[in-house]
Amino acid sequence: MRQRISFVIPAKDEADSIKPLYQEIVLVVKKTKHDYEIIFIDDGSIDNTLTEIQKLRKRDKRVKIIKHRGNWGKSVSLQNGFNQARGDIVFTLDADLQDNPKEVPKFLDKLEKGYDLVSGWKKVRHDPLSKTFPSKIGNFVTRLFTRVPVHDLNCGFKAYRAQVVKSLNLYGELYKYIPVLAQKQNFKVGEVVVSHRPRKFGKSKFGWSRNVKGFLDMLTVIFLTGYLRRPAHFFGTAGIIFTSMGFLIGLYITYLRLATGSIQNRHPLLFLGMLLIIIGIQLISTGLLAEIIIYSKEKVDYSGFIEEVFE
Repeated sequence: MRQRISFVIPAKDEADSIKPLYQEIVLVVKKTKHDYEIIFIDDGSIDNTLTEIQKLRKRDKRVKIIKHRGNWGKSVSLQNGFNQARGDIVFTLDADLQDNPKEVPKFLDKLEKGYDLVSGWKKVRHDPLSKTFPSKIGNFVTRLFTRVPVHDLNCGFKAYRAQVVKSLNLYGELYKYIPVLAQKQNFKVGEVVVSHRPRKFGKSKFGWSRNVKGFLDMLTVIFLTGYLRRPAHFFGTAGIIFTSMGFLIGLYITYLRLATGSIQNRHPLLFLGMLLIIIGIQLISTGLLAEIIIYSKEKVDYSGFIEEVFE
């Protein structure tokens, strides 16, 4: 069955890479004999990235352009690209030429085996230690806590069935945890080893701040995937523990008062017990409120960040 492939490619200041990447994609897809579209998201570039994409579109109407008002980040770029994608299969690639489109058939073969999402694994990376070391630590910790056996969550080269991308709701640095989000929705997630080419043009757009944000978003993912449909279990459990501790302290203080006639200078302990009870009640209340809110939560819409869409 002939399927349509959508390529979603966020780009920021990658003017020199756009044309060769497009040429590589077209060459590979023509060999697979699939219909295709290529969606470039210009995420606030200050070079000629948009101009280069527009040149491609003049020659090939299968090239679509999403232009952001400013730099909103990769999660917003991917989410807007997914919203515009019309393919049965969606590929994501980085625009810096480090992902090799020649490996597209490898992903398609894996999808044919029943997988819903196939993530690339850059087993050998051509990046500095400042990027590879934090990445390895982050991947290990994420696998440990989520039980999702993907070695390279940071790899931007991925293939999805359409129903996967339509189920996503990305923000912050959550794009790195898409395999986790997908598997927790019972999609079948796999990976393939991919080559990682050295960067030819420009420079990396990511700094150390991304690692901090990524860690915080990892905590978000662990919470969302474990307690998204039952937030009261998370907050309620913590609330019961705190309240119980405060109650036991209160019983001990009461015993001292009745048995000895005073609390024997246990005022700090008394205040601690009161504080624990207050915190516990607040946590339980938060859990109950979250249960009410969760059912009315709407999918985040980033369409307001788009200046123009050329179809």
